[in-house]
Amino acid sequence: MNGATTTGAGGLRSVPQQGQDQRRSKLFLKTLFAILAGGAAFFVTNVLNEDNGALWQWTMSIVLGSATLIVQLLVDFGERLEAVQESQKRRIRDMRDSLSAHHVEMRAAVDESFAKINAATELYSKVDGSVLRSDEVTRLVLGYTKVGEQGADIVKAFAEEELGRLALLMENLGNRTADCPGENHEWLIDLTRCVKRTLYATSTSVDRDFWSSEPARRYLAAQETAIKSRRVQIRRVFLVDEESEVTRDLRELCERHRKFGIDARIAVRTLLEPTAQMNSLNDFIIFDGELSYETEPDIHVMPAKTTLKMTREHVEERVNRFDVLWEATEPTPDGAPDPAADGGGTVTRPADPLRQP
Repeated sequence: MNGATTTGAGGLRSVPQQGQDQRRSKLFLKTLFAILAGGAAFFVTNVLNEDNGALWQWTMSIVLGSATLIVQLLVDFGERLEAVQESQKRRIRDMRDSLSAHHVEMRAAVDESFAKINAATELYSKVDGSVLRSDEVTRLVLGYTKVGEQGADIVKAFAEEELGRLALLMENLGNRTADCPGENHEWLIDLTRCVKRTLYATSTSVDRDFWSSEPARRYLAAQETAIKSRRVQIRRVFLVDEESEVTRDLRELCERHRKFGIDARIAVRTLLEPTAQMNSLNDFIIFDGELSYETEPDIHVMPAKTTLKMTREHVEERVNRFDVLWEATEPTPDGAPDPAADGGGTVTRPADPLRQP
């Protein structure tokens, strides 16, 4: 059967078939009503006129019955036409509302797209106008997009984590301070590769084990390159608390640094002048007099936190502290006996009371 079916007293019947039956029933009633109207007209003409054979009686009955049927059909047609018009009006109204909603959605989508384009254009304009390399930013975006399209879930999650870490670092650098847990060797090596003029560093017992590690080898290699290729001046002071801590291993470490072209010295804190004494656990490195790389120890005297500080006041304070420490620490004169060792390296000399500051 065509169309949906309904169950009634007569069994299954299709909906179109039921509609046809309803129309036939209405047409039958209209025809029956027209016949009754014609019959009533014939009866009335017979009552008014005793001439039963007159032709006009039949004519009047047929005309009146036909007119009744036509009027019913016209009324039904008018109702149908009104229903069709109302349906068309409703459809046009719904279409207008739908087009209006679609127009609003399209306009919102276009505005959002243009806003994104404007934001992207403004962003890349800032990147191109900055002193940073815009091609590296483009490379980062393209690489991240490629990972998002082809990478596995774990790779995408890792890429998002690293990108978030990089974004946080950029924000912190813009605020002139950044930090991370533990000792960040990659920051240290990358900064050494970027330094152009000076690198002033202190080395305490906190990082003494660092110099036998693989990152230390790369760190020293980067310093040697900076000295030879960019003529960077590098000074390092190895700090100890007591003179007994100036061991052969420390002297050999100091001499090893000197072979790389680094001006290295050993300072005993207890032998320094009061103005040069400092916290023996405070380790810092100053790059180009503009950035201070600092490590903070934990209760076990191990690097617990690395901080990059770029505020002018803080960096100037660190530079002044290093200068005072450096001036109070002199190289061992040639031919003079070394009170702490029998060769190699430099040590702190006690202050001469007759020396002018």
